[in-house]
Amino acid sequence: MVEIFDNIRQLYNFSAPCPELEAYIEFISESSFEETALHANNSPFTVKMFPSWTPTIWINLGAPYELITTRNSYHISANHDVLILRDSITARHNLPADYIFTVKFFPGGLEAILGINQAQFINKVVALKHILPALLIHQVKTAGSFEARKALVQHFFLSQLSRQQKKDHYIHLVKDSIDLYAANRMQYNTSEIAEKMFITSKTINRYFNAIVGISPKKYFSILRARAALTAYVADKDAFSPCHHGYYDMSHFYKEVISFTGQGLAAQQ
Repeated sequence: MVEIFDNIRQLYNFSAPCPELEAYIEFISESSFEETALHANNSPFTVKMFPSWTPTIWINLGAPYELITTRNSYHISANHDVLILRDSITARHNLPADYIFTVKFFPGGLEAILGINQAQFINKVVALKHILPALLIHQVKTAGSFEARKALVQHFFLSQLSRQQKKDHYIHLVKDSIDLYAANRMQYNTSEIAEKMFITSKTINRYFNAIVGISPKKYFSILRARAALTAYVADKDAFSPCHHGYYDMSHFYKEVISFTGQGLAAQQ
């Protein structure tokens, strides 16, 4: 299965975080036994995901899997849990008994809650024991339900968030810039976003590189490619590249190749 082209979300049960965490966490999810069994049909399967620059925690509740990035491959055993930045195309080669508990942060969310800068994780797959307490990981693994696992991680995150003595201005400025870009149909360039935020282009570039790990231009191009490709797959006939800030279809096709590593013809 390939993200955006296929509905990979059908394999999981999703839940929004509590209101106190919704600015920092995009979602919490867990594999669906029923949907995974239906899709896998007792055979190994692969889920391919595109770059998002969103720190993602995967706690393994089931079988081992192979994690493939554009730079390396990793065997993740049944008792191994990881955090990955999703800074490149990533694939998980799964056994039929795949069972994953996921927490996906917004850019800067990991730093806002735990004080851990995500930029240090570029090109890395990090053992989760270096991020979360071993006791918490054990409690999540042994909890009896998705709701119980969600409650455990949220309680911990809220306790850590409350310990932050001051809110980081840089993190909030980056989040507000992303929200502004999305709210205006992803039409603004970096200079226009900076102007709207009353800062210079040099400053917004410095903030994004420090908080997210890449420039705002590159991050915004990923957001736009995701939104445009989703719209294209949903309704090719109604799709207009201009509605997503592209000059024409050729411009859009070029961005799709840059984003996915393949052309649209490969998905026909």
